Amino acid sequence: MKRSTILALMLGSLVLVGCGSKGDKKEQAPLALEKITAEVKLKREWSLSVGVGQGKLWNRLTPAIDGGQLFVADAAGQILAVDRYTGKKNWQRKLKKTEISGAVGAGAGQVVVGTLAGEVISLDATTGNELWRSRIGSEVLAAPAVNDRVVVVQTQDDRLIALDAYTGAQHWVYESTPALLTLRGTSAPLITEHLVYAGLSTGKVIAVELEYGLPVWEERVAVPSGRTELERMVDVDGSLLLSDGVLYVAAFNGRVVGLDAQSGRTLWQHQSSSTGAVAQSYGNAYVSLDSGEIQAIDERSSSVMWRNEALLRRLPTGLGVLSSYVVAGDVEGYVHLLSQVDGRFVARTRIDSKGIRVRPLVEGGWMYVYGNSGKLVALTID
Repeated sequence: MKRSTILALMLGSLVLVGCGSKGDKKEQAPLALEKITAEVKLKREWSLSVGVGQGKLWNRLTPAIDGGQLFVADAAGQILAVDRYTGKKNWQRKLKKTEISGAVGAGAGQVVVGTLAGEVISLDATTGNELWRSRIGSEVLAAPAVNDRVVVVQTQDDRLIALDAYTGAQHWVYESTPALLTLRGTSAPLITEHLVYAGLSTGKVIAVELEYGLPVWEERVAVPSGRTELERMVDVDGSLLLSDGVLYVAAFNGRVVGLDAQSGRTLWQHQSSSTGAVAQSYGNAYVSLDSGEIQAIDERSSSVMWRNEALLRRLPTGLGVLSSYVVAGDVEGYVHLLSQVDGRFVARTRIDSKGIRVRPLVEGGWMYVYGNSGKLVALTID
């Protein structure tokens, strides 16, 4: 792990939990939740436990869906494939002496994870048998992107590497100089038929050719400012969202933006600091700020339509959209549903007392929440 990344992680922890006197720590504690009147009911369809979950490091091991299967991994090398409707385990594999840090990519009949040791490992999605391993030399902290031609991974030092989907052989490498000081983590690359999109620690978003890794465009969504390296951090760490030709991106100490996916041109922007994934629906972009505030931003005017400050200092996850609601997890393991209309809470349930770090995964009216301790729960709206 890079010294600069460790330092950023340590400093970030101090900022989040506070330091000094007991009074200081109390002031920095997560805001207590107020009671709400539930307007909808969240139904638990099934639940199971996945090994050690996120582990002791600041991992964000997000599950993945491909067809009717849900794939999930823990930090100690355990990978599960379950029926996403019933929770029945289809297979389970333990990768010996393997610390998984980038998970999970799924598609084209395979499941792919990255490791702290700089390996990319592919398993057969039907059987769990190992297909190939490729050593890339740098730790992988985000899910690989998969299609039927290539697997693209983003390393902690801001390289994009394309591997052959069937053999793991390297096709190309896109090099980028990382920032001196970064948060622990990277955004996951996003691939289409012809392009790869990625967010970098320098506050830039790039698009490169999928075939050869040649640059197509780059756009800066955060400009470093301040007197110290800590103040100048501008990582793009949240997952990118592509919808109807618009690429949605958020940056730490930067902006939430909508970019034209073909040209990189900024369509709209709003000054906000976030390390989480942006959600989009009904002409609004939804984002969880680093302070804990949730905002809805109108894509036409770039103005804030509503804000909810009830999750201040609760480290809300990146956001998702379930039916007509915005969903987020928090540091104490609660899942919150907010109205897309005005941001009020409409439901809440606690999943994992150890907290939730990765955003809820929403697909076809189902929501899957993976807690830090390894609790995996499937929810629907009753």
